[in-house]
Amino acid sequence: MSRLSTAILLILAGSSAGWSQTQELTLERIMADPDWLGRQPEAPYWSDDGTSIYFERKVEGSEERQLFVVAPLSGDVRRVDEAAKATADHAGGEWSSDRRFKVYARNGDLFVRNVADHTVRQLTRTEATESSPRFMSGDQSVVFYRGDDIFELELETGLTSQPAVLDFGKDPDAEVAPDYLRDQQRRLIDFVRETKEKDDARRERERKARAEDASRVPSPFYLGEDVELKASSLSPSGKHLFVLVSDTSREKGTPDRMPNYVTDSGYVDPQEVRTLVGTWDPSSERALLLNLETREKHEVSFSSLPGILDDPLAAIRKDHGADSETEENEPKPRAIYVGSSGFDQSALAGIQWSRDGRELVLNIFSHDNKDRWMASVDLATGSLTTLERITDEAWINWRLNEIGFLSSSEAIFFTSEASGYSQLYLRPITTGDTKRLTHGEFVVSDVSESPDGRYLYYKANVEHPGTYEIYRYDLELGKTEQVTTLGGMNDYQLSPDGSRLLLVHSTTTRPPELYVQDARPGASAARLTETVAEAFTAIDWIQPDIVAVPSTHHDRPIYSRIYRPKPSSPSGEKRPAVVFVHGAGYLQNSHAGWSGYFREFMFHTLLTRSGFVVLDMDYRASAGYGRDWRTAIYRQMGTPELEDLEDGIAYLASHENVDRERIGVYGGSYGGFITFMAMFKHPDMFAAGAALRPVTDWAHYNHSYTSRILNTPSVDPEAYEKSSPLEFAEGLSKPLLIAHGVLDDNVFFKDSVRLVQRLIELEKTDWEMAIYPVEAHGFREPSSWLDEYRRIFDLFQTHLH
Repeated sequence: MSRLSTAILLILAGSSAGWSQTQELTLERIMADPDWLGRQPEAPYWSDDGTSIYFERKVEGSEERQLFVVAPLSGDVRRVDEAAKATADHAGGEWSSDRRFKVYARNGDLFVRNVADHTVRQLTRTEATESSPRFMSGDQSVVFYRGDDIFELELETGLTSQPAVLDFGKDPDAEVAPDYLRDQQRRLIDFVRETKEKDDARRERERKARAEDASRVPSPFYLGEDVELKASSLSPSGKHLFVLVSDTSREKGTPDRMPNYVTDSGYVDPQEVRTLVGTWDPSSERALLLNLETREKHEVSFSSLPGILDDPLAAIRKDHGADSETEENEPKPRAIYVGSSGFDQSALAGIQWSRDGRELVLNIFSHDNKDRWMASVDLATGSLTTLERITDEAWINWRLNEIGFLSSSEAIFFTSEASGYSQLYLRPITTGDTKRLTHGEFVVSDVSESPDGRYLYYKANVEHPGTYEIYRYDLELGKTEQVTTLGGMNDYQLSPDGSRLLLVHSTTTRPPELYVQDARPGASAARLTETVAEAFTAIDWIQPDIVAVPSTHHDRPIYSRIYRPKPSSPSGEKRPAVVFVHGAGYLQNSHAGWSGYFREFMFHTLLTRSGFVVLDMDYRASAGYGRDWRTAIYRQMGTPELEDLEDGIAYLASHENVDRERIGVYGGSYGGFITFMAMFKHPDMFAAGAALRPVTDWAHYNHSYTSRILNTPSVDPEAYEKSSPLEFAEGLSKPLLIAHGVLDDNVFFKDSVRLVQRLIELEKTDWEMAIYPVEAHGFREPSSWLDEYRRIFDLFQTHLH
């Protein structure tokens, strides 16, 4: 057995002051500042030489984080003080091609580290923010951003220059349309004509001087007054600049307003927040390819993308009397954007250069959310060649759209749900077909290439939908290998030399801790940290079982966590139950790792001590189960989910001895929305419910999330009416608690206010509203958490026992 596999380092959890192993589990304890759990390691990363691991840890009773470094083989651990942080290894950054140097940004300044001798050279110290540094081809210079502008810094001389200047104004040398008055002035008035000729001559001298004098900044590329910069990316060779712009005149929507009542001044402070779905114009981005050597400017047209002229929403538009966007004589291309996974639609992550700078691939999405294209750009002409098109009649996933070049620059790897599950693919750039590397009904994510280019590592739930291990694909042998066997939930980082894995591992009853393992199949993982406090481990927490609830509407079961009381009910007496509905919709909570809903996990143990069975379901819409599970809610949010909850209730009654008449429901955000839909549309399903920070009308939610699932209100009003609880409020007949933070800038407080007004007008009586004046979507104050969950607990104790 290797030394690594036996090395274990324990880092004590810290104070458990005032704790007794016999202390009763209470809501006060559960909803207290979570420091009492032990303050788990955060933001871990490898040292640049791969011999140590850094991580942050919260200071008890403070928002401050301290930095620690641990050497897995020796067991040495120390805290990095503020003075030492300047030369400490830093997370992120980019490596030189020979991996001898790493460049990174820290506190808005740039640094480069020599890994061999551990020296750090500071490259900038400015008030401006420098970001996203990377080495250019040859490793002699570093390119970085200062604001939206790109700069190049020569490492030997320290010279900083702008490889290109973008001017968002009129090109003074561009041809202009005929204008009678202007042309007459220049023809008849010598002063006007001569002034124009002098200006033209001066600009030509300036242009020529800049072109011939290498010490000067190059002449600007004029992009026009009608566009604004979205993103720009310089090729590693420095020969080309890819630029994305958007129309300045497009409708950007009207931001909503949110009042803050509890302020330092004593006056109400209205804050500007996001716009509403469908109220802004998703106009297409325009792309330009600039040749910095020849000064050529190519428009990169997206009109060649297959299906770009189609209107996937034509039938829906027709059903609602709206004209299709393609019914005109000349169909217009659909609006697109270049981006990657996530709601932020980060353009830079969707612009992929090969390491040698000879190839450029774009990750392109349609704004109607139905298509994703991967296309290569001809650097000589700017023309596009489509490599892949993925179409979904519902919506393209906002996650699991990873893309990157192999270090050989000959192919890209990417993930796609084309098969029904996120799988890993390889696509040569010039010749050859796409090759699918993984096969199965599981989800692949977090792909990274080993430094030697032989393996693609990834995370996947192969063995069970709720268990995530680390795997690798051998590009030489063409086979997949399982690397970790820890069970539970695992995330990973490869060491800089690719020989080891830094793992973040958790289980259903234990928060994340750090492990390290050789990056090969069959290796053992060694635990590095033990930060859980005795105050937490001393409690007999209920370990939830993950059960497969049979579905009456789908050929797959509904995986769910179930919490059972200890001991079982006496004499076969039927028990009450609570159904917890997780938020986000597209989230997985019935997995084998530590849940982000850790307070709810503890609350569920408290409920079992009061005799409740608790069911936590990964209803259709949840993550981790493939495309069909995810998109079942398309145009009908709140329908498949309730069908799954009904199957859950049937399971509780038939397998857990639960009284159907004594089941309650609660959840926050999307879970609050589902609670409303259940209480309003199926009033006999639950005996009581609590809706926390709930969506009541999807027309008031954001665009990036809602338009994917329900399209937009102007295109698909029926989907919004079918999916919004406000439309069904008159069905309420059982006790209901509504709880919402006034400063919620995600699901606005007004959602609950509008619903309350509706309930008042409907003369409903058995409901209450709890408001939290200083809380946003995610509560921060322990007193707010405690007040909210006291109300939930009292609701269930009163109406279910």
